[in-house]
Amino acid sequence: MSELPAMPRPQGAYVPAVAEPIRTGDVLVASAGMTPRRDGRLTLTGLVGRDLDVPAASEAAGLAARNAVAAVADGDLGRVRRWVRMTVYVACADGFTDLSAVADGASAALDALAPGLGRPARSAVGVRALPGGAPVEVELTAIAGELERETSEHA
Repeated sequence: MSELPAMPRPQGAYVPAVAEPIRTGDVLVASAGMTPRRDGRLTLTGLVGRDLDVPAASEAAGLAARNAVAAVADGDLGRVRRWVRMTVYVACADGFTDLSAVADGASAALDALAPGLGRPARSAVGVRALPGGAPVEVELTAIAGELERETSEHA
């Protein structure tokens, strides 16, 4: 059996892996991809590194993350026990590599909303385009207390 390498050091505001016991009655809740929308409208569009700079994209990632939290919390943030996984997709110009700095905006939003839930394992992925021209899209998975219904009508 070959030896494993040392655990990688995070390149942003996340942890490399999450291990959390799941209690009876808890559920794993995953959001769909959420974009930076306010009142149903995208707040920004364009490619990061061409149309938007890192601070603007990071702020948009924070809004997208808050929308993802709203989806997984289903109206009750108190029932969420632990952030597990977050993927931040960044629509970016060719050659743009500062993906972790953009995704840190999403991590900061989770920290601000519920600092006691820990940081999720996270991936930041550069893509060519996202729905509606959004600069970022966030998917979030959490462990939560039992749901009253199987799926949310708010999704």
